Amino acid sequence: MSGAAVPDVVVLDVGEVIIDETRVWTVWAELLGVSPGTLMAVLGAAVSQGGDHTDAFPHVAPNVDWTALEDEHETRYGGFRSDDVYADVVPTLTALRASGVRVVLAGNQPARRTAQLRALELPVDDVVVSDELGVEKPDPAFFAAVLARLDVSDAARVLYVGDRVDNDVLPAGAAGMATCWLTRGPWGQLQELPEDVEPDLVLEGLGELPELLAAWRSGAVDGAEDGDGGAGR
Repeated sequence: MSGAAVPDVVVLDVGEVIIDETRVWTVWAELLGVSPGTLMAVLGAAVSQGGDHTDAFPHVAPNVDWTALEDEHETRYGGFRSDDVYADVVPTLTALRASGVRVVLAGNQPARRTAQLRALELPVDDVVVSDELGVEKPDPAFFAAVLARLDVSDAARVLYVGDRVDNDVLPAGAAGMATCWLTRGPWGQLQELPEDVEPDLVLEGLGELPELLAAWRSGAVDGAEDGDGGAGR
């Protein structure tokens, strides 16, 4: 585990860390006139090739201007709901805060998502979205802005939890934060780490995070720590 400092702040990405985005893709499939399975298959191929959803959409619906459908998508999607929250989120956040860890949500989201996240009444201390910061991940300025908001003197005291290598693990590590790669969702399942990059934690779900972080903070672990469905590195 990296650095002399031990994290006492956990910052979590939103999409596929807190929020299950299945409904997002299902609504897009409906609007594009394809099955959800088809869209997810093509999205997976795009992610494997280093692309994004913007690369998948023209493949499944080449004659559709998907950008003209964004407002309709938002209307049908309706924003975050409690049933979009992954089952392991509330127990994990509750345990982290009970142990004295400050918990913050911070991800690439439009400003309207802030009120939606707060309405979920998750056990967090703050919510930060890119639209309000004026900069998106993986821009280093995003992570600098988050650190400024946290008002911590040492970035290594912050553990950033994200599902993407490119948007989360690499830039958060470059900002001096400790990193946790959560390998769920399309990017978490399909992206690969560069050979010279080793996150402090790699997890398949959030459930182990409080226990692993508590052991780290107590000095009970130093280096790799295997666990069910994940590993500390």
